[in-house]
Amino acid sequence: MTRKNLIIFMTDQHSRKFLSCYRNPIVKTPNLDKLARKGVIFENASTNSPICVSARACFSTGIYVHQNKCWDNAIAYDGKIPSWGHYLQKNNIDVVSIGKLHFRSANDKTGFDEQILPMHIANGVGDVMGSIRPNLPERPQSRKFSEQIGPGETEYTKYDQNISRKAAEWLKARSKNNKKDNPFLLYVSFIAPHFPLIVPHKYYNLYKDIELPNFKKFNSELVNHPWWIAFNKSITFDNYFRDDLHRREAIISYLGLCTFVDQLIGNVIDELESTSLQDNTNILFLSDHGENLGARGLWGKSVMYEESIGIPMILAGEGLPKGSVVKTPVSLIDVFPSILDVFGMNETYRYSGNSLFEIAKKEEDENRLVFSEYHGAGAISGAFMLRDGQYKYIHYVNFEPELYDLHSDPEELVNLATNDKFKEILKNYKNKLFRIVDPNAINNEALADQARLVEKNGGIEKVLMKGGLSGTPVPGGKSTRVEINT
Repeated sequence: MTRKNLIIFMTDQHSRKFLSCYRNPIVKTPNLDKLARKGVIFENASTNSPICVSARACFSTGIYVHQNKCWDNAIAYDGKIPSWGHYLQKNNIDVVSIGKLHFRSANDKTGFDEQILPMHIANGVGDVMGSIRPNLPERPQSRKFSEQIGPGETEYTKYDQNISRKAAEWLKARSKNNKKDNPFLLYVSFIAPHFPLIVPHKYYNLYKDIELPNFKKFNSELVNHPWWIAFNKSITFDNYFRDDLHRREAIISYLGLCTFVDQLIGNVIDELESTSLQDNTNILFLSDHGENLGARGLWGKSVMYEESIGIPMILAGEGLPKGSVVKTPVSLIDVFPSILDVFGMNETYRYSGNSLFEIAKKEEDENRLVFSEYHGAGAISGAFMLRDGQYKYIHYVNFEPELYDLHSDPEELVNLATNDKFKEILKNYKNKLFRIVDPNAINNEALADQARLVEKNGGIEKVLMKGGLSGTPVPGGKSTRVEINT
């Protein structure tokens, strides 16, 4: 493949169910729809871990959490494992980031020539409270979720607007300077639609009067899995909503944030199209993980259901079938070889994925497997997911598994793992999982690493006294913690 430029746009906590090009009849995402018409939509894209730090480590290294050991939001990527950025730098490709990275520190050599407005974990430490497992504390910051909803501005929305401006300015300058013929990768990473669910009035007003479909509420007959019950006692977002009108306001705000970030991305693409760079630049859009948004009584991420695991992914570039939809399952780890593909590099590396360019051009492969795992806040034990085009297998250490037929049951309402008719299918997916990872061994390793981290930070009592983070601060901002006794 010819060496071309690549722009990667990443949003945060953006479920693939909330883009109009993914057939959502309510949300307005005209700029991403336009990008999709020029490129390829990956219909079944998943994160490799439904939490920010872990997902971004997989995205950067091309390997899974149990390989890179970034277990949670306090154990972040530090550059010791080679990233795609390191490989590009060795090949004289300019590598620049603008916005949220969520690595350990800007001082770490993570593969960028320049980091503009970088956001990393708070003080290089992050959310240590989330490392307290398996005796899960109730997270006091849960109430903040329901308190921070509605029209307005936050440090996050201002930060995202600044990211968009800086990215447009960077492209304008790049098109004019004498380096324009040298290939580059520009990584533009926003916070929206991540909570707090506060959105500028213009975007809130787009949705304030619309009729929302019934959302998937908690139902004890629908969800009674003990792993999930333990999780929901620790991360208690839904407990703090006053009523369904309050929940409606949260959903409206999230929809507004989806349109807000769509516009910010559109502003950058508009600038690109006004320059000499557009004909030689590929674009990849994706998110780090999804958002439950009230489904099953859950908000945020961290679980293995499609709302949380499923991410949008759109790729536009030369040689791709324009306006097509690819149903082959893909994930974040497929980005690493895709980047090498863009720049014509044949490096040998132990990444686990395949180039999205190649996947898009081949016949659909419903049997292709994607893998995800979770060891973060609220996880009483490790959770592992294996998914292809039809079935999703969820394995919980020390608990019974779940199995869903995504063809007949896309909303994941019927757990087939309890049905004897699916015994062989269940066994087959379990065997496939164990060929990738030993869940018990990895669960023990994660717990041991997290216990050491908690002790390093003063022990459980001291960490609980400090409280958990309610959000990572913007560059130059202060971290906000909520104490356990408030």
